[in-house]
Amino acid sequence: MTDINVGIVGTGIYIPEGRMTAKNISEATHGVWVEKAVIEKLGIVEKPIPGKNDGTQEMGVKAGLDVLKNTGIDPKEIDLILCIGEEWKEYPLTTSGIYIQEKIGAINAWAIDIQQRCGTTVATMKIAKDMMISDPEINTVMIVGGYRNGDFIDFTDNSVSFMFNLSCGAGALILKKNYGKNLLLGSHIMTDGTLARDAGVEFGGTEKPITKENADIAYKSLRVFDEKHMKDRLNEVSLKNWFYCIDKAFEKSGISKKELSYLAVLHFKRSMNEFMLEELGLTKEQSIYLENYGHIGQIDQILSIHLALSKGLVKEGTVISMIAAGIGYAWGANVIKWG
Repeated sequence: MTDINVGIVGTGIYIPEGRMTAKNISEATHGVWVEKAVIEKLGIVEKPIPGKNDGTQEMGVKAGLDVLKNTGIDPKEIDLILCIGEEWKEYPLTTSGIYIQEKIGAINAWAIDIQQRCGTTVATMKIAKDMMISDPEINTVMIVGGYRNGDFIDFTDNSVSFMFNLSCGAGALILKKNYGKNLLLGSHIMTDGTLARDAGVEFGGTEKPITKENADIAYKSLRVFDEKHMKDRLNEVSLKNWFYCIDKAFEKSGISKKELSYLAVLHFKRSMNEFMLEELGLTKEQSIYLENYGHIGQIDQILSIHLALSKGLVKEGTVISMIAAGIGYAWGANVIKWG
């Protein structure tokens, strides 16, 4: 065991101004989903959509600047930037973390991009803590990135209705070694390779390059490749794996799961959210359902804590669990003791 602790100094967020409402989503499905069902079943009242300058990397820069403003941290203090920004970005093969580093003035840092789809933030927090414990030169870490995978959704493809909530935005948080408060305790991550090729963007890689024949559909080709397998396998393992990750994260933290008092959870359908809170013995006031934001991928957990802090739902002594899942398939949970 180590006596080094790692704490969260603060959060930063950037949300574009444009909005797509439940009514807009219903219209985009040509009425297959009525507005009421989009709100009540899918749990989307509205979601942000990107404007002209809301590229993945640019949004990451804005969230990075926001966390610096909110925490008063000098960018020159940052030793490491772990970028959680998505692969869908302004220019393929450019390194988002290094771009953000330059734009925010973190001249003493080094940066690396990390990817696990919507599981990235929880996994990256574990990676950051492990790196801080093992490397005496890493004392201040920024986790930051942007997300706009909603661009790829074809609303006439009902097999991806569970992804109609994909939206856009960016988030950031700063971790400090031996901060002594807002402590990141245990984390647990699981992945299941049987689902690795069940969903993804069909066109634009080496297998199916974009051509002039498929260009019209390529940019709306985030699809489920094997719907039956994905549905059957997730029904079999998903909730079980999620609750196992939460249990293990608490076990590793050395505190009882009964102390959980705030759940920072990604956006998914309303009934699933309610079921999860009930199973964990939490009320609706002990979480924030992101019905006005949709699913900003791995940014959801940062946004949830950011909003909870502003509403006073997270305060001295609050025990938080951030939980995540990402196509591929990944599940993760951590435990944070605030104050």
